[in-house]
Amino acid sequence: MTTTAPAAPAALASTGATVELVDVEKHYGAHRALAGLSLRIEPGEFVSLLGPSGCGKTTALRALAGLEAVDAGTVRIDGSDVSAVPVNRRDIGMVFQQYSLFPHMTVRQNVAFGLEMRKVAAAARRERVVEALDMVHLAEFADRYPHQLSGGQQQRVALARALVTRPRVLLLDEPLSALDAKVRVSLRDEIRRIQSDLGITTVFVTHDQEEALAVSDRIAVMRAGNIEQVGTPEELYRSPASAFTADFVGQSNRMHGDLRGGDVFVYGFTVPAIDRAAADGPVVAYVRPEDVAFASEGITGTVVSSSFLGSIRRTTVRLDDDTIVTVQHEVGDRRVAGEPVAVRLTGAPVAVAPLA
Repeated sequence: MTTTAPAAPAALASTGATVELVDVEKHYGAHRALAGLSLRIEPGEFVSLLGPSGCGKTTALRALAGLEAVDAGTVRIDGSDVSAVPVNRRDIGMVFQQYSLFPHMTVRQNVAFGLEMRKVAAAARRERVVEALDMVHLAEFADRYPHQLSGGQQQRVALARALVTRPRVLLLDEPLSALDAKVRVSLRDEIRRIQSDLGITTVFVTHDQEEALAVSDRIAVMRAGNIEQVGTPEELYRSPASAFTADFVGQSNRMHGDLRGGDVFVYGFTVPAIDRAAADGPVVAYVRPEDVAFASEGITGTVVSSSFLGSIRRTTVRLDDDTIVTVQHEVGDRRVAGEPVAVRLTGAPVAVAPLA
């Protein structure tokens, strides 16, 4: 038996707003957290800011929310400059890593709080709270207190509270990182479903590439206060524009090669470079694990370990020159530590970087 998720109430639906960060800078003393960052997000789009700790992604989100004043550049929502507009007037909903629920209030009261601050009439307030709780499957918990809920349920309350005010933009600051793996995946998918149903423009901050790849229309990969590359999950994974993106998004094997005329020569194999205009010379080729395969002959080495991951296996191989590579392959092909093997490259295009 299958269950159908409830459709988002029409009353909570949004037309979505255009969001723009234009040449935004933010300094903390001598440290430049945002270095002239520019990004445009279309109405109804789900965009993730992805990057390592300290890259500026949370600062960018806080600047968009009005929680951080920018030192240069502009923040625009639907074309209006809101750089000097206080946070409570930007019409933005936020969900944080910490649930930030009022412990002395029931679920119903927590969700209604923002409507009370906006002086929404009692009857309309009750109706909208019921709709929001139905949307996150928590109607039956309306009279419980936060301490009576699981972590995932508390985060659903936080999401309902953010959406009940019908904001133009929804901001999510690593909202799933405090949850266990199974709950995290379930709530991740739920957030994406609700966002899609409502049509609300959403910015999602995460350092978890799997989360970003799973839910985003586009991903902005950040590095040192700026954007390294923006694209769909498929574009970033299959066509990374830099070595940083190739190394950060998904797994890659680093293999030394020689670039000549847009082709990379690696261990006797020839594979095309994604950037055909890259300068000739010694390079590091970033080869995805699924683009390496076991073969009867090829690059020889020895199995170090093999991991069962459900639908696939990943096997680590130490090549004869001590280079470590990971091979992604079918579950039925079992390899054991110490086993001599040969691998080949499938010929898929690779990102390259000059060999330092």
